Amino acid sequence: MTTQNTRLGIWLMVLTTFIFAVQDGLSRHLAAEYNVLMVVMIRYWFFAAFVITIAARKAGGLRAAATTSQPLMQGFRALLLVTEICVMIFGFTLLGLVESHAVFACYPLLVAALSGPVLGENVGWRRWTAIGVGFVGVIIILEPGFGVFKPAAVVPFIAALMFALYGLLTRYVARRDSAATSFFWTGTVGSVAMTAVGMWFWEPMTGSDWIWMGALCITGAAGHYTLIKCYEVAEASAVQPFAYLQLLFASTIGILVFSETIRLNVALGGALIVGAGLFTLWRQRRLG
Repeated sequence: MTTQNTRLGIWLMVLTTFIFAVQDGLSRHLAAEYNVLMVVMIRYWFFAAFVITIAARKAGGLRAAATTSQPLMQGFRALLLVTEICVMIFGFTLLGLVESHAVFACYPLLVAALSGPVLGENVGWRRWTAIGVGFVGVIIILEPGFGVFKPAAVVPFIAALMFALYGLLTRYVARRDSAATSFFWTGTVGSVAMTAVGMWFWEPMTGSDWIWMGALCITGAAGHYTLIKCYEVAEASAVQPFAYLQLLFASTIGILVFSETIRLNVALGGALIVGAGLFTLWRQRRLG
């Protein structure tokens, strides 16, 4: 990779995290007014259409994109991701963007911790130490010993755990399937599953909220597109640390748009989580 490509990849990752942060803000607004399952269902309809359009334009078309020797694992991945999205948006309605993202930021540490049992990768003592520091950060955010522990704060942690497992299974299926195949299964299976569930929770939407819903669908497709382009021009290890900017962008939206505040324990815990995560990514890159 050239330096120019890496620089472009970094800027694309920054743009991607900003788009996804805006998407989270839109999701928080809509989920406060309508059922989470309905919101995610409509979002996935657009996502599936985007995925099918991308697949149809590639060599081999839809048949090539859908062909896999591990359909059960691909289907499970897709269900895991769509469930994680529902859980995380539900977390936004309970805690807001700032606290939800502060806890969710631990997912790279969960990836490192689970990479051994899931993928058979070796995790050395330095990365285990970083994982431990990160989880101290999570505990600081949760405040279990101060009489103000919010059980709701466990919700984004469950989402982070599910997203970490989804990421590991994506790496697992990549041993035999292309990224295009995984992307196709993620969008189509997720859409079918959400339609089967979400249709039972349909609520009429106002005209203005349909505009916000349209913006949510567009940001979802745009974010995935810039992420794909990002990984096309730069190595994942070079751009992944910049994914933490989503915490900054989402927190800014939470403060400016939704009048959220950052408590001291959340700031301290979030800093520990991000620091430990960046060390883990740096260590992984050196070993790689």
